[in-house]
Amino acid sequence: MTKLILNRRRFIGTAAATGAALASPAYLRRAHAQSGGEVNIWTYNDFVPEAFKAQFEAETGIKVNIRLVDDQGKQFNLLAAEQPNPTVDIMTVAGHRFLQFIDNELLAPLDTDRLTNWGNINPTFSESDWATINDNKWGAPILSGMEVLSYNTDYVSAEEALTWDTLFSETYRGQTAYIIQDMMSIVMLMMGHDGNMVAYMDDPERAAEIVEEAKAFLIEHKPLVRKYYDSGAEFQQMMVNQDIVLGHSWNGPAAALINDGFPLGMAIPNEGSYGFVYTFNITNNAPNADNAYTFLDAILASPEVGAAMTKASGFISTYKDSDQYLTDLERKSTSFPEEQLANLQFFRAEANEMKYGLVDPAVEAIKAA
Repeated sequence: MTKLILNRRRFIGTAAATGAALASPAYLRRAHAQSGGEVNIWTYNDFVPEAFKAQFEAETGIKVNIRLVDDQGKQFNLLAAEQPNPTVDIMTVAGHRFLQFIDNELLAPLDTDRLTNWGNINPTFSESDWATINDNKWGAPILSGMEVLSYNTDYVSAEEALTWDTLFSETYRGQTAYIIQDMMSIVMLMMGHDGNMVAYMDDPERAAEIVEEAKAFLIEHKPLVRKYYDSGAEFQQMMVNQDIVLGHSWNGPAAALINDGFPLGMAIPNEGSYGFVYTFNITNNAPNADNAYTFLDAILASPEVGAAMTKASGFISTYKDSDQYLTDLERKSTSFPEEQLANLQFFRAEANEMKYGLVDPAVEAIKAA
């Protein structure tokens, strides 16, 4: 997934030029008195909008120090090396990487009672199963990405895109594409199974049966697919060349095509799909924990801030009503109807060793079939 995320960030680089200043709501003045000091944040480029940062510093007197990161593994290693006295207060962890940080006692449980604006997060993101570990919340969801069914709207209807079955229909023989490894999880979900395989951690024989079932399905339908692809750029080129008219993809490459004016639509089909969420997390033994909570509460205060994060980063905001602050084109490329979001599940890491020990050989078998 890291590879895909990095590809996605390259595709949406032009979005970083978005410099629209936020309006000047009074939420900072209303919620926070001048307190001073600093807060140290490790995050990705454009995850903290410049206009918000400037306003937060002016209204609270807290200086925001940002260190840019570009890889979850590097971030983990940096934080581990600083223990037990980290220099960072807030970091940016993908939800499916929580366990690695939690098991090494690098994150502090999040006290949501200290966040008066916690309710501004769409519960699809804040209350999902991945978000609670050991009966605690560990981060504030801010931005999300997901696997979608992307389709050329000149050839495929929005209704057809509401089911993954369309991807495997005779109607579009030779006009579809997907990444096999990612599609394995989707096919398991289509069949009513847990694509994360967490449900089968105590039953490896059942897990193997389910992977075999998904493998057999993809081999059976192999004659219908035009190509198994690896990168988002490859998917984009096939769409532009009209080699394909629909395919499984990450929403990032699809969003880039939409913003370029290509007639593309995206859907989270009724059978469901998988996504990941970036979260802001408070480190264990954070040197400025109070200021960290002040920052988190402020950045969660307004859907306009969420929209600004989407405009700058290209990822989908987790904030309720943030789409009201997007243009029609931005809304089309970075938001989904509530009923589709309800179909979304999130990647979890508990069973990854077992899962990929089974899935990786299955993928090779599908390619060779």
